[in-house]
Amino acid sequence: MSKEFGTLVLIGRFQPLHNAHLEIIKRATALTDQLVIITGSAAQPRTYKNPFTSAERAQMIKAATGGLSMRIYVEENVDTIYNDQAWAVRVQGIVSKYRILGTTTAIIGHKKDESSFYLDMFPQWGYVDVEEIAPLSAVNIRDLYFKRGANMDFIKGVVPQTTFDFLMQFKDTPEYEQVIKEREFVETYKKQYASLPYPPIFSTADAVVIQSGHVLMIRRRAEPGKGLWALPGGYVNANTDKSVEDAAIRELREETQIKVPAPVLKGSIVRSKVFDAVDRSPRGRIITHAFHIVLPDGELPKVKGSDDAEKARWVPIAEVKSEDCFEDHYEILQHFVGA
Repeated sequence: MSKEFGTLVLIGRFQPLHNAHLEIIKRATALTDQLVIITGSAAQPRTYKNPFTSAERAQMIKAATGGLSMRIYVEENVDTIYNDQAWAVRVQGIVSKYRILGTTTAIIGHKKDESSFYLDMFPQWGYVDVEEIAPLSAVNIRDLYFKRGANMDFIKGVVPQTTFDFLMQFKDTPEYEQVIKEREFVETYKKQYASLPYPPIFSTADAVVIQSGHVLMIRRRAEPGKGLWALPGGYVNANTDKSVEDAAIRELREETQIKVPAPVLKGSIVRSKVFDAVDRSPRGRIITHAFHIVLPDGELPKVKGSDDAEKARWVPIAEVKSEDCFEDHYEILQHFVGA
């Protein structure tokens, strides 16, 4: 007897895979002979929100589902927080590789809150609603896991055994310690403003400096994002910066020591844009104004890391990788140059 759907699609971040995820996958076996699982937030640096790579999450899924009687394909998709349609098109492209002609495709999931908006982005497919299996969240698991003296006994009860084995091994890695350090920094940072009546909104300015197919980037000296590559920039100084444009030029010159006069840099601004995704930074609500500066082709000006920058360098645009970049800086670069 044929099953109701030729292909089911399950989208999630699986940071990490837990028992509620696995239960959804098991329920899918009664509805389809093949399941396409798409892991989101691919090609990201390790952070508290995204601590595990796509390959590691695929490993968790395959290890926990090896005995199920259906074909399971695990694919990855990168986030584009400023372009939901581009994200949806990539999902469609992934699923098209597995669709069986003459059968029905459906997306399976649970509309728990506003973060489930993506379930309504594919009206050409059917929708299978799965009621909430348990009040279990990967966020809660990460809260317990990425802290010193983590309660692994509780975690063992809410994740598949194979996932638990992975988590125990990961605890002994430098990457685990780095994620904890970033989390501790962010928690300390936010305590400075905990007594305010409303969460603060900060304003920053970034410079996207392009010359001869290169972009000027800095490597961050400290948390958050220590060691990641970023666009030169920083907070607007309410006392000294007359405008966000002035802040961008000041931060650019402070962090890179670029040998180009400030008036020339300001005169080379070709456009600007505000980037204000609510969760673009773990530090809180930070709205940045990015300025696209294009310098004439020729010899690249000398630069040197200073201030918050451990290093400054001109990077060929084609060599910039999203997994090496701080927060949403890769997407900011993409917006201006289509990297």
